Amino acid sequence: MARLPRLTLAGHLHHVIQRGNNRQPIFVDREDRETMLSLLADNAPKYGVAVHAYVLMDNHFHLLVTPATAEGLPQLMQAIGRRYVQYFNRRHARTGTLWEGRYRSTVLQPERYLLPCMVYLDLNPVRAGEVVHAADYVWSSHAHWLGLRQDRLLTPHALYWALGNTPFAREAAYAALVQAGIGSQDQEALTASALSGWALGDAKFLQDLQSGTPRRVTRGRAGRPPIQTKSS
Repeated sequence: MARLPRLTLAGHLHHVIQRGNNRQPIFVDREDRETMLSLLADNAPKYGVAVHAYVLMDNHFHLLVTPATAEGLPQLMQAIGRRYVQYFNRRHARTGTLWEGRYRSTVLQPERYLLPCMVYLDLNPVRAGEVVHAADYVWSSHAHWLGLRQDRLLTPHALYWALGNTPFAREAAYAALVQAGIGSQDQEALTASALSGWALGDAKFLQDLQSGTPRRVTRGRAGRPPIQTKSS
């Protein structure tokens, strides 16, 4: 069966996952992680991709982004992927592939999933047992959105701004969301949608999305007209 084309749509929110080959580490130390973040910060504006959130784990990373064009996200991932592998192989005296095939991604309905996905990324190190609290993990966007540091990589989404009228109000509201966490259903849906490539949102969002692309956006029949039967 032919591989399903990746769903990449201009102006839409995308959740991206890139894993290491055979789950091997892709970040060994601070220098590796700083190199990846620098590559993202330098190249995301170049390709018109707004990065709203991220987390770098030992053997994979997540991004939450909005590309301005359909080509922007693939171009960004190709650019950072090639340059990071060259850097990583040279620095760690290795050869061969680093990634587990192509990156995985899908489109999310922002009104429903932007903030839950940001929380999902922030809590990834907690779920993995790396830290007790999200604020204890350095290699995510969590500290930026709580006002604890400034990260040049990040661009606020309008829905984050809507959390409050002042920076303090937004930071407090977002901290409360992280403290509350997300339910297992949302957690599973966010993981499955990114790995499968099927879009995630309500029925109207999926139907509207399907009307704008020939590529199927769900496993079902979203956007397809029902089969008409002849009356007898």
